[in-house]
Amino acid sequence: MFILVTSQQLQGDYSGAESTIVETLSNIEKVKNERQKYKFHTMLAYNHTCQANFNEALFYYKKALSFNVSKKRKLLSVINIGNIYKQQKKYKKAIEILLPLLDEKEIKQNRYYLSGILNDLGYCYFKIGNLNAIAFLNKSLKLSSNMDATADDDYDLTTNYYNLYEYYLKKDQKKAVRYANLYYQKATEYNNPGDRLLALSFLIKNSTGKELKNYSLNYIHLNDSITKVRQKAKNYFAKLKYDSKKEKEENQKLKAEKELQEELEKNKNIVITFTIVIILIISGFIYYYLIEKNKKEKLQTAYNTEIRISKKLHDELANDIFQTINFAETNDLSSTNNTEKLLENLDHIYSTTRNISRENSLVETGNLFEEHLKDMIYSFKNHSVNVIINGLENIDWSNINNLKKITIYRVLQESLINMKKHSKSNLVIISFKEQENKLLLNYFDNGIGINLEENIKKNGLQNAENRITAINGSFYFDSEPNKGVKINMIIPI
Repeated sequence: MFILVTSQQLQGDYSGAESTIVETLSNIEKVKNERQKYKFHTMLAYNHTCQANFNEALFYYKKALSFNVSKKRKLLSVINIGNIYKQQKKYKKAIEILLPLLDEKEIKQNRYYLSGILNDLGYCYFKIGNLNAIAFLNKSLKLSSNMDATADDDYDLTTNYYNLYEYYLKKDQKKAVRYANLYYQKATEYNNPGDRLLALSFLIKNSTGKELKNYSLNYIHLNDSITKVRQKAKNYFAKLKYDSKKEKEENQKLKAEKELQEELEKNKNIVITFTIVIILIISGFIYYYLIEKNKKEKLQTAYNTEIRISKKLHDELANDIFQTINFAETNDLSSTNNTEKLLENLDHIYSTTRNISRENSLVETGNLFEEHLKDMIYSFKNHSVNVIINGLENIDWSNINNLKKITIYRVLQESLINMKKHSKSNLVIISFKEQENKLLLNYFDNGIGINLEENIKKNGLQNAENRITAINGSFYFDSEPNKGVKINMIIPI
């Protein structure tokens, strides 16, 4: 922005520069650097000076003094304030401000500042009729003439020549014209169109004949050129400003879109976090529920086992024991037939006790699992029921975890118990097959079957189905009256 304003001022587009600066004023509070604030206010003051808005220029030069900058910069602001009073023709006020600066160390060491102050003081003294004027003007001219040829030095020389022209205008016409010529030459050298026009106006006033004509033509030509250049520059800066504004708007739009995207991402993260928290809470409740449910199921299973054992003891074992005791009490045990009968009864009681124990004992899940499973299945084989096992020896039980082994054992056991109690079958076939990381387990008996509409009979296998489902397996049950029972189970390995 500083570069744009400076370029506009150099091209004489002060209204454009002012427009640019005013547009920037709304953002001035965002500037934290004191030096930048100083520079901005000084530039704004200079722009008002170029447009002869001296009161506004004074306001901003004085405000520039309030910023925390070097003493050299503050002294420059004081010089500018003195120069404003000079342009307002408040010469005594200007002298009052500028004269004390000659004692400042920083001014004495800076020939450029010193020359400018002496020149302004000389001009002010000249305007109030003080005889010290020419001494200050000549001293300033000497300093400016001996400095290196820079743009600032050229500017000092042109102001020296201008002031001396005015000083001699009514005192010495020849000297006045000489300084007007020097003023024009120097303005031409450092290409200052404004100073050239002013110098030409002086020369026109003090010339006649051919010189007057030449100066007049130069003035007209230069004035036209300046008008064209300034208009061209004005158009250029207008376009530059438009492009800058457009780019700024696009940047703001992109920034807004980015901020919106960031806000959406932020909201998305909040939603994700909230969802994760909700999922964790729900998972916690589900986990707690399953743990509690598992505890209840274990308690219920234990209770059901106790009921079942109690019923078996009462229905099967107690009656056998009572009958055996009654037989022993009412018969002569010295008789060989009675003794053999008693032994048969006792052997039956032992077998019943062993079966009850086996049904409710812990399941072996180690290397002997296959052997124990086979023994359990074949324990249901007798003179009236033939049990056939296919494919058991082809299964690699080391790849199957203990929970699944126990489930397989208990499901087959419960199926065989149901067969023994209800099916009246004489053939049971159980087959095992390993396929695509799954264990296919099929059960078949040729008994009287089950009417699926009779829930009481169906519920006898409900526990088996629940066990298979609990290990992510599939349980398929099919039966019709007098057509036996088919059970297909698929268990992931």
